[in-house]
Amino acid sequence: MSSFTSSSFSAPIHDLAQLVEHFRGGSKPEAKHRIGLEHEKIAVLPDGRAPGHEIIARVIASFVARGWAPMDEAGALIGATHPTSGSFTLEPGGQLEHSGMPHRLLRDAVLDNDRHLDELILACASEGLRLVCTGFRPFFSVDEIPWMPKGRYVVMRDYLPRHGRRAHDMMKRTATVQANLDFSDEADAIEKLRLGQAISPLVTALFAASPLADGKPTGEQSYRASTWLETDPARCGLLPFLFRDGADFQGYADWALDVPMFFVSREGQYRSLAGEDFTFRRFIAEGRFGQQATMDDWELHLSTLFPELRLKTYIEVRQADASTREMVRALPALWRGVFASPDARRAAYALVQALSFEERVALQREVPRAGLRASPISGVNFLSCARELVAIASAGLSEAEPDALPYLDPLVEIVESGVSIADRILSQYTATGGDLQQLIPLLAMH
Repeated sequence: MSSFTSSSFSAPIHDLAQLVEHFRGGSKPEAKHRIGLEHEKIAVLPDGRAPGHEIIARVIASFVARGWAPMDEAGALIGATHPTSGSFTLEPGGQLEHSGMPHRLLRDAVLDNDRHLDELILACASEGLRLVCTGFRPFFSVDEIPWMPKGRYVVMRDYLPRHGRRAHDMMKRTATVQANLDFSDEADAIEKLRLGQAISPLVTALFAASPLADGKPTGEQSYRASTWLETDPARCGLLPFLFRDGADFQGYADWALDVPMFFVSREGQYRSLAGEDFTFRRFIAEGRFGQQATMDDWELHLSTLFPELRLKTYIEVRQADASTREMVRALPALWRGVFASPDARRAAYALVQALSFEERVALQREVPRAGLRASPISGVNFLSCARELVAIASAGLSEAEPDALPYLDPLVEIVESGVSIADRILSQYTATGGDLQQLIPLLAMH
């Protein structure tokens, strides 16, 4: 989740065309396309419990001591930034997110995240913490996880449960890895958004790594993904307009304009709109709390929308469970390969092109439980489709950045064996009888 906050000094919105121009402003020639990596981690104490803010703050402070700039809110340390390594911030339940800087080369984005991860593992160890390689906090209940002291999360924890019964699970217990990618122009962005939404079930299955919750198996491959399905349908999931002829930036702007706002923010202070069903379109027309809508407000609002792919001045892909270091590297490699060329994008879309939107939604709902054993796509075995997607990504990456091809090796192993990371976690759970003292070291990040 973004930590962006709005300023009262941003340009006011006088015309809805400004919103579309905001997206167009992200267009870049292909030679200047970059890729960024965002990685959330779940830290656990020796007994498997979630650490409180006091412990997490000491971990962040260790980065500040090494030259990172602190991020404070109401006197609480909530993150840190670095001019070449991006930002390091808290999620609602104490998940630790590194948002790396965008890089021209995939390997540079991966190396930056690896360096941060190495430092974080050491900093956590000094506090008795381990990072577990899973997309959902596997031990103890949601009510046993402390909230982190961030103003936006205070509003969200009140707002979201009104719209989805598992909203607090999403906030406090999920962890993902995502890639951020550039686009050349409007047509390129829409093509990538449509493709990314279409293959979302395949990506979720490939990266499924969250079969445990409350210390026991859930019967699902990605409990993280199923949690998002019951968070807030107005701002999550697949976007039907992207699959229609003539889809464009205006369509995305119109959708975002009519999603209710969480809050109005000025200088880090959040004024809640929970319960008001107050859309950004109304904010532009009427203002609120004596404030008129600005372009900073628009950017902040875009960061509170959670579709499978999110449009800003770049594209965020958001369907994968966080897990092992190797799988974290594989996620941006997959997308770099699939998006590498028009031929790669056409081949990937052909795998799922025949599905109706209703069939796409049904598959998205099935995959969290079934993973790679989901129903066939247009008569083709689901695992075979996933295998073909990885082959397409490999071919694309071999042309775009061949030195990065080894990053796809974990996915090749998964599609050849049919054994997901979730399956491996379940095997570890069975082998240890669910004993946390044995299981935590097996799940720990290295």
